[in-house]
Amino acid sequence: MSRNLLLLSVFFIVLTSCKQEVQKKVTLREDVAFLANDSLQGRETGTPYEKEAARYLEERMRSIGLLPKGNAGTYFQTFSFKPKNDPHAEVQFVDGDSTITGTNVIGYIDNKADKTVIIGAHYDHLGMGGEGSLYADGEAIHNGADDNASGVAVLLQLAAKLKDTITQHNYLIMAFSGEEMGLLGSNYFSKNPTIDLSKANYMLNMDMVGRMREDKTLSISGTGTAPIWGQVLNSNNPGFKLVLSESGVGPSDHTSFYLQDIPVLHFFTGQHEDYHKPSDDFDKLNYEGMEMITDYILSVIYDLDNDAKLAFRKTKNESEETPRFKVALGVMPDYLFDGNGMRIDGVTDGRPAAVAGLQKGDVVIQLGDSTVTDMMSYMRALSIFEKGHATEVIVNRNGEKIKATISF
Repeated sequence: MSRNLLLLSVFFIVLTSCKQEVQKKVTLREDVAFLANDSLQGRETGTPYEKEAARYLEERMRSIGLLPKGNAGTYFQTFSFKPKNDPHAEVQFVDGDSTITGTNVIGYIDNKADKTVIIGAHYDHLGMGGEGSLYADGEAIHNGADDNASGVAVLLQLAAKLKDTITQHNYLIMAFSGEEMGLLGSNYFSKNPTIDLSKANYMLNMDMVGRMREDKTLSISGTGTAPIWGQVLNSNNPGFKLVLSESGVGPSDHTSFYLQDIPVLHFFTGQHEDYHKPSDDFDKLNYEGMEMITDYILSVIYDLDNDAKLAFRKTKNESEETPRFKVALGVMPDYLFDGNGMRIDGVTDGRPAAVAGLQKGDVVIQLGDSTVTDMMSYMRALSIFEKGHATEVIVNRNGEKIKATISF
């Protein structure tokens, strides 16, 4: 047994022995350190390593004092599916040969209330890489500390604090499986719920909340799904630089609940150079920022506690307007940038942007004949090019306009 695995086993045994000690304090750092440890091999859906993570979450929920709300009186809701050959096809939830089984982990706080708040975060990740990985040097463990051990750690802190507070809501606390394969766990739950979804007031999703920047930028999506969201988020803001987006549809698990006509919010601190790479490790997370986000979400929950059930509102599906690309620049956009242009948050070696000399921090303000004012205009400009094309790009680098030639 490796030293890392031995340490994790000891921690797991200690945690299990404390099942009845509801007051036991486990920190954000400790939860992330367990989930993002090499011994869990990247928590890929359906693997023994994901199941080990599920058992850890089961014990954490039990130690907090959550009631089991999975299937058959357990904390687990399993679902089996066939991997998709066509990325645009709908997943088939079936049992039988050639299937993968994922495991949602679900706990419940029963305050005997008429309304329930659903709070979730996905705990699966990419395993050794494969499809979805941005790592170019072969197989390696993708620990997914920010994506999304960070969200799960905040989820557990919220559960512990809500457990000790009697409010006018019940709380469903859910760690999703299968998010990286297409929001599978949340999709399955939304169609096979273990509570009455008609009593669900709203859903909060934490996905990648571990890398808050110095300027305290926090992205929140779904703000158009209930009329009251903007008011509540701004009035409780402790000093975040909020970047708000109305759409209830996005590449994370809140989408599954929005499609069931439930108001949603998705909290996100932004992408970074370690996204979907083995370098997304626990020592790079901003734990103080995660504490701030936890307290902020709690204040929002408490503010809404005595209000009537939130009114659901449909929003424009921004993903339907996203242009399709035949080429890529080879950069990581800064999705939290709210200035003029598209800020580059990372450059991939050997790709067109790197070859042209573009750098992290450059702000693309023109691509070909198109002026770039934001992310959408950047994507529209990029969508007209094909492999073999070349064009001029202009970037703002610390106030200086730099021209370069991009060859796709």
